[in-house]
Amino acid sequence: MMRNPKIYIVAFSLLAFLVSGNYLYENFFYEDDLQKYSEVINQIRAVGEDTDILYIGESSNNTFHPDDKDKRAISEMLIDYLPEMEICDITYPASHAGTYYDILRAIPVEKKINTVVVTLNLRSFNAQWIYSDLETQLQKSMVLLKPYPPLFNRFLLSFKAYDNKTKEERKRKIRHKWKHDKLVFPEPFHVDNTYDWDGYHWRHGGKQPDGTLDKALRELACHYVKGYGFQIDINHNPRIKDFDKIVKLAENRGWNLVFNLLAENTEKADEIIGSELTYFMEYNRKLLYDYFTGQGVKVVDNFYIAPDNQFIDQDWTTEHYREDARKDIAENLANSIKQILYNNN
Repeated sequence: MMRNPKIYIVAFSLLAFLVSGNYLYENFFYEDDLQKYSEVINQIRAVGEDTDILYIGESSNNTFHPDDKDKRAISEMLIDYLPEMEICDITYPASHAGTYYDILRAIPVEKKINTVVVTLNLRSFNAQWIYSDLETQLQKSMVLLKPYPPLFNRFLLSFKAYDNKTKEERKRKIRHKWKHDKLVFPEPFHVDNTYDWDGYHWRHGGKQPDGTLDKALRELACHYVKGYGFQIDINHNPRIKDFDKIVKLAENRGWNLVFNLLAENTEKADEIIGSELTYFMEYNRKLLYDYFTGQGVKVVDNFYIAPDNQFIDQDWTTEHYREDARKDIAENLANSIKQILYNNN
């Protein structure tokens, strides 16, 4: 029985239309859209053919204090300890492992990078960052970098086929995590979740010896509880899955992979909240270190390297460091990279 030849004609015409449409879009419109929606492409293209080490991170890399004599980024300071290496960085503010993966995957295979250093930021595993208001824009900026035909990516962008939650949806997700993810304290404690812990400090925190309220201190205490009062679930945290994909990508590309576990202000956390919070900070630090070293990744543990006075932001939880801390982080990274490259480990 003969099939209807019109079906073949329609199918061929549709295929021809898509192929020609993709050709026209890629050659005449794609670059303009890349520059408009995915400016990080310029940093990707700037990775040189002779790059030995690629450093990828967020604002922790290049934020400096106005009083710093040396205002270079951590990635730039690496050159002091590895002068024979060609080092390049891709720094994309507010990014995280999911973003890093899309960026790294977009690097052309022909660029024979030896070692990739990826920022491992503990706070990026918390609910506030996972459901951040910035996530919609971040995900939007990655769509045109996906490994699909450019025209298809443009359709995804046009139809908002990415994480496009509203601000209210994101707030509900964060509150749900805070309320329903139970915290397991080492000893009996008066709360068992982040939501109640934050509420306690909002009601009782910031009290001075004379009974007056220091509102700024109360707000800072709440920031610390919400920023660090969580326990990473290896099986369900999306950041774990994103870093796992980076590990596999590095294996496929033949890259040496280094995770830069950033410094956190444990000194300030202990001062304004206490050992209960630093317990969770250490719990998550050890979990990340053990999990990724168990996969053969070199994790450079800079978690405790920076004292309180080396953190630029004193009224918020960030990984923005003064000059000395950036240098110490760079030196630790360089020593570990040397071990990899020269087989001294």
